[in-house]
Amino acid sequence: MSDRMESSSIESSTVSSMTMMEEDEHPHHFSSISKLHNNGPTTTSVHDLLECPVCTNSMYPPIHQCHNGHTLCSTCKTRVHNRCPTCRQELGDIRCLALEKIAESLELPCRYISLGCPEIFPYYSKLKHEAVCNFRPYNCPYAGSDCSVVGDIPCLVAHLRDDHRVDMHSGCTFNHRYVKSNPMEVENATWMLTVFHCFGQYFCLHFEAFQLGMAPVYMAFLRFMGDEREARNYSYSLEVGGNGRKLTFEGSPRSIRDSHKKVRDSHDGLIIYRNMALFFSGGDRKELKLRVTGRIWKEQQNPDGGVCIPNLCS
Repeated sequence: MSDRMESSSIESSTVSSMTMMEEDEHPHHFSSISKLHNNGPTTTSVHDLLECPVCTNSMYPPIHQCHNGHTLCSTCKTRVHNRCPTCRQELGDIRCLALEKIAESLELPCRYISLGCPEIFPYYSKLKHEAVCNFRPYNCPYAGSDCSVVGDIPCLVAHLRDDHRVDMHSGCTFNHRYVKSNPMEVENATWMLTVFHCFGQYFCLHFEAFQLGMAPVYMAFLRFMGDEREARNYSYSLEVGGNGRKLTFEGSPRSIRDSHKKVRDSHDGLIIYRNMALFFSGGDRKELKLRVTGRIWKEQQNPDGGVCIPNLCS
């Protein structure tokens, strides 16, 4: 009995060795690509082949190669002055059609899988999705400098608090006073950014001065720290006044997916021209003193009539 078991073991070992020898004799056989749809080591190695050695981004047609078979993307081909970055040989105009064909068979997860995106796409559709993926990181909403920080909302909230020293407030109502000793000086600069936390979300209140045509203006507007779809669930109002007059604005906050400049240039907020601002300030009109009040509320569907009704926080 033990002899038969030993014999069976030897036969199995022989078959296994023969299989390995056959695979070694055909190292470039395309049967290895049958596993491209799995998340195994084969997918990883092929994906590495599609990584440009210069910029490390994924390569898309046309994929170029030198006479020795080293590849790089079309953008980097011009950057390396037609010299292969690996062997320094002249690149010429050789397309790596085999690698482009292999890429067509790939299905890969979104690059933002670690941030929660569950989607899987064909290789050539992945880049298009990632440009608009709801899980892609957000840019820092601070407008006072060209800040390059990106991240999810908790990361950006901590960044605004710790690095930009932004004021943080809880609640859905606000009452702010803005004072400027020389209102004749209007520069394209952010005056103030305040972050509010309510309804489990974060909102950025901007107030700034800039030139609108020939007229200096002051503007206040709210941005939602989340995507556009979620932003539509909320509304806000702003009010400024004095000397028996007032201006009001009501609308939905814009997502921080829209840049600060895009929102400001669309005039989507409370705009106060300087003459009116000085009138609200009272006194001798030599100092700007504006009080801006407002509130944020969440729109809810009325289950009976389907009409949105405001949900005001206490």
